[in-house]
Amino acid sequence: MLDHEAARPLGVAMIGYAFMGKAHSNAWRNVASYFDGPAFERRILVGRDPAGVAAAAAQYGWTESATDWREVIARDDIDVVDICAPGWLHAEIAIAALAAGKHVLVEKPLANTLAEAEAMVEAAQAARNRGVQSMVGYTYRRVPALALAKELISVGRLGTIRQVRASYLQDWLADGQAPMTWRLRKESAGSGALGDIASHAIDQVQFLLGDTVTEVSGRLHTFTTERPGSGGPEPVTVDDAAWATLSLAGGAVASIEVSRVALGKKNSLSIEVYGSRGALHFDLENINELQFLDGTVPSREQGFTRILVTDPEHPYVSAWWPQGHVLGWEHAFTHQARDFLAAISSGTEPSPSFEDGLAVQRILAAVQESAAARGSTVGLAQSPVLAPITEGA
Repeated sequence: MLDHEAARPLGVAMIGYAFMGKAHSNAWRNVASYFDGPAFERRILVGRDPAGVAAAAAQYGWTESATDWREVIARDDIDVVDICAPGWLHAEIAIAALAAGKHVLVEKPLANTLAEAEAMVEAAQAARNRGVQSMVGYTYRRVPALALAKELISVGRLGTIRQVRASYLQDWLADGQAPMTWRLRKESAGSGALGDIASHAIDQVQFLLGDTVTEVSGRLHTFTTERPGSGGPEPVTVDDAAWATLSLAGGAVASIEVSRVALGKKNSLSIEVYGSRGALHFDLENINELQFLDGTVPSREQGFTRILVTDPEHPYVSAWWPQGHVLGWEHAFTHQARDFLAAISSGTEPSPSFEDGLAVQRILAAVQESAAARGSTVGLAQSPVLAPITEGA
């Protein structure tokens, strides 16, 4: 924690108040009620529309609202900047906030382009030397069932990992007449399902295995190439779906499939991990459950066991409800806020770092490169193995 922060509660500003802004606001509202941490105040919510952001600030419990993020990050009473704006704004806001000495949490993916992500890492490293922390919001690392899966893999319960299957399927664009949004324009979103949801799947592969991707082959596809816009039909310039095969340094191979047009799938991040001694399966649509198979018992006794991840001994759960009382999607954002505040308070580097975000960005870029070359394999330079996550890290 910086010296000036110790004398008063941390001042938090959040930029963006739509879908992710609502989720993050809920986390900032609840985190101090369930977890110990440094005192903070939800000072200001920033958005482009004065009336809209003022209404959101009142609804979500922010003290003030504003429309100019540059003025906000220059304020002496702001110590933490939470960036929930669209991806094309991430680099500019994050770099400016870090230069101003503000701790920064930014939603995933880190940026829209590899060059932007590299610039953000450079800024984060310089700020870290001054005691200023930064983190990228790969929130599913904080889902208790996935944190438990990480623990099981880390202690060797699955043995040598051989295969991973990760899919993230949604259907909110299955209707070909669904209207245009900023998420369907390359200039504002960077990519479609690839950056939006494949980034989560790829981060989970590296996070769960504690390993790094070395080779990539991929394919992108846009099923609906034109959608209704405000001035008539408008071309869709990003992908609807993506597929990739990832080779990892430790020898495992992972397959990735993501789609925003998979009819019937609402928000299904499904992860299967197969090792020499065991296997596991998770689906975000059953967020409190982890399926685990112990391959060391006799074959006639083997089968997937349903673990209801609601015991006080499970990651993060002790702060919440009695055994068996389930958590929801929103709780992972509260856990994220808790861990980020703990890192600021202790002066330790939070995880996932901007460097971790850049590692995912390089894989996303490699998938795009491979798809442009009709699926040819693209190699990536090896980087250090990602550090395991722990509560409070």
